[in-house]
Amino acid sequence: MRKLVLTAATAALGLGLAAPAFAQDSEKAPFTGVRVEALGGYDNLSSGDDNSTGKDGFVYGGALGYDAQVGGVVLGVEGEITGSTTKVRASDVLTAGDRIRVGAGRDLYAGGRIGFVASPRALIYAKAGYTNARVNTDYTVGTARIEDHTNLDGYRLGAGVEYNVTPRAYVKAEYRYSHYGQADDYDIDANRNQVLAGVGYRF
Repeated sequence: MRKLVLTAATAALGLGLAAPAFAQDSEKAPFTGVRVEALGGYDNLSSGDDNSTGKDGFVYGGALGYDAQVGGVVLGVEGEITGSTTKVRASDVLTAGDRIRVGAGRDLYAGGRIGFVASPRALIYAKAGYTNARVNTDYTVGTARIEDHTNLDGYRLGAGVEYNVTPRAYVKAEYRYSHYGQADDYDIDANRNQVLAGVGYRF
C-alpha cells in the first residue's frame, strides 16, 4: 500500500512539474498561428485634400490571418471584410425635389504585417496592403429611382497594439489610413481614416 501511495505521489508530482514546463513551452511563440477577429470602430471617409468635408460613421467586420513569430519579430498575412454606416444625403442636387444618398459599402483588404514583441503578452505592429472599397449611390427624382455602386482601389497603412488576455484570446487597438486613387474607369482622390478595436482568437 505504501509503495502504491508513493508511486501515485511521484506521478502527481511529475504531472505538476510537467504542466508548468508545457506552459512555458507554449509561451515561447505566443503570437504564432491562425487567428480570427471581430472588429468595430470609427470610420471617416473624405474626398480631395480637404479632410474637413469627410463623413463619419461606424465600421464593423471581421478578419482572418496567420502569424509566425521568430524570436522577437512577428511576420503575418491577413484578409479582412468590413462594412460601414458612413453616408451622406442631399436633396435638390440636379433638379428641384430630387434626393441622393451616397453610402460606404463593403471594404475588402489583403495585406501583411510586421510586429515586435514588447512582452510575452504584448505585440506592437505595422501593416500595409491593398484595399477595395465600394460606394453605393441611390438617386431618386419623382417616381424614378436609380441605384448604382462604384468600386474604389487603393492602399492601406496602419499600426496597432495586440494584447493576449489568455494564451489564445487577445484584444487589439488599431489605427489605419487608406487612400483610394482609382474608381472603376476614372481617377479619384479619396482618403479614409479609421480607429478600431478588436477581439480575436488564435488557434
